[in-house]
Amino acid sequence: MTTATQEATVLDRINGGLFIGGEWVDAEGGKTLAVIDPATGATIKEIADASVADGTKALDAAVAAQDAWAATAPRERGELLRRAFDLLQERKEDFALLMTLEMGKPLAEARGEVAYGGEFLRWFSEEAVRISGRYGLNPEGTGNMIVSQRPVGPSFFITPWNFPLAMATRKIAPALAAGCTVVIKPPALTPLTTLAFAALLEEVGLPAGVVNVIATSTSSKVSGPIIADPRLRKLSFTGSTEVGRSLMKEAAQGILRTSMELGGNAPFVIFEDADLDKAVDGAMLAKFRNIGQACTAANRFIVHESIAHEFGKRVAERVQAMRVGRGTEDGIAIGPLIDAKAVASTDELVSDAVAKGATVLAGGTVIEGEGTFYAPTVLGSVSADARLLREEIFGPVLGITTFSTEDEAVSLANNTEYGLVSYVFTQDLARGHRMINRLATGMMGLNTGLVSNAAAPFGGIKQSGIGREGGLEGIHEYLDTKYTLIPVS
Repeated sequence: MTTATQEATVLDRINGGLFIGGEWVDAEGGKTLAVIDPATGATIKEIADASVADGTKALDAAVAAQDAWAATAPRERGELLRRAFDLLQERKEDFALLMTLEMGKPLAEARGEVAYGGEFLRWFSEEAVRISGRYGLNPEGTGNMIVSQRPVGPSFFITPWNFPLAMATRKIAPALAAGCTVVIKPPALTPLTTLAFAALLEEVGLPAGVVNVIATSTSSKVSGPIIADPRLRKLSFTGSTEVGRSLMKEAAQGILRTSMELGGNAPFVIFEDADLDKAVDGAMLAKFRNIGQACTAANRFIVHESIAHEFGKRVAERVQAMRVGRGTEDGIAIGPLIDAKAVASTDELVSDAVAKGATVLAGGTVIEGEGTFYAPTVLGSVSADARLLREEIFGPVLGITTFSTEDEAVSLANNTEYGLVSYVFTQDLARGHRMINRLATGMMGLNTGLVSNAAAPFGGIKQSGIGREGGLEGIHEYLDTKYTLIPVS
C-alpha cells in the first residue's frame, strides 16, 4: 500500500502547464481543468486547459522544429529514445503510481504498463537506424531507380485514457525515430502521465518543439483547427469507432496520413478439446486486465456447449475471489471504472442481458460508496440478442454464449462490424491454423489471453481501424516513400 506522502510527492513533481516549444506555459486566460481520482472522486491536481489558440501555438512549435529534427542523424534520434527508456526504468515506480492515481488500475498492472510502454522506446530506438531504401537499374536499362524514405512531417496524436503511458509511447516513439515532430493531446481524464513523460523527454535532451503537449477539456474544439491546418501531415487516434470516423472525415480535407486504432468486440472462442485450466487463466487475463477497460479485452466468450457449464463455474469462482478497491492497496485485482458514465453503461449492458435470459454467476451490481466501482461479473447463457454481444463492454463483465460446431463458432466470432483481436483455445494444431485464416481480425491470440508486444504490429480491420502501431510496420506510418530516376548516360 502506498502512503499519502508518496502520492503527494509524485503529484507535486508534475508540471501542470502546457508543454509548447520546450517551455511549460499556462493556458490562454489561465484556464485549468481538474484531474480526478476515480477511486475516491477527489481532485488530485489542477492542470492547464488548452484553448484553440494554445493548440495553434503547439502546432507552430512542431512545424518550426520539423526540418532540424528530420535532419538529425538517425543514430542520434535512436540514442535519445534509448536514454528515455533507461530513465523510465529508473522511475518506473513513480510512473506506475501516477497511472494508478489518475486512472485507477491496480498498481501491479500499472507496473506492467510501464514495462510495456517502455518497450516502444527501446524498440523504435533500434528501428531509427534501420530506415532504408533501395537502388538498382530499371527493367528497361534506361536509368537507375532510387527509392528512399523521408519523414511524413508534423503529426497530431489524440490518445485515450485507459493506458496513459503506453498509448503515448506507442505513437511518440516511432514518430521521433522517423524524424517527425509531434503535438499530442492526452485525454482530459488521465493527462498527468503524458505530462510526466514530456518532462522526461525534456530531461534526456529532446530539442524544443519536437514534442508538444496540450491537455484540454474541449477536445473537438481544440483538435479541429489543428487537423484543418495544411501544415499538419499526420493524424493518429486511439479511441471509439464513432469518434474515429468523424476524425477521418476531418482529415480527408487535407488528405492527411491517418492511423486509427478504434473499437473492439473481441471473441474468445473455447473449443471442446481446449486445456480448460489454460482457457480459464487466459480468460481472466483477456477480460479483467485493466478492469476490462481495454480495446483488446475479450468481449464475447463463445464456448463449446459441452464445457460451457464447467468453464462458467471456474471463472465465477475466480471472479468471486477478486478483491475490489483502490489500486494503491495491496492485493487489489479490480480498481474503479474511469467515471460514473462508465459504471452506468456497464450496468445497462448487464441489465439488458439478464432481462433477455442471462444467468448471473458472479457480481452483476454497482458497488455503492465513494468512487466508481462495478463488481466483476460473470454471465451465463447470454442470448444472441443481448446488447453486450454487439457493443463493446468497457468494464469487468464476462458473458458466455455457446456453440456446437466449428463453423458455428466462426460465424458467431465474425458476426460483428469490428475486427481488432480474437482469442482461440484449442489443442488441435490444424484447427488453430484454420482459425488464423478464418477469423476476421487484425490480431489473434492462440492459447493465450495477451497478444500485445512492441515488436508486433498492433491494429485491426473493418470498423476497428486502419494502420499499425509497433513492429517493423510501425515506423512506416511516419515515413513517405520517394522514387527518383537517374537516366543512364
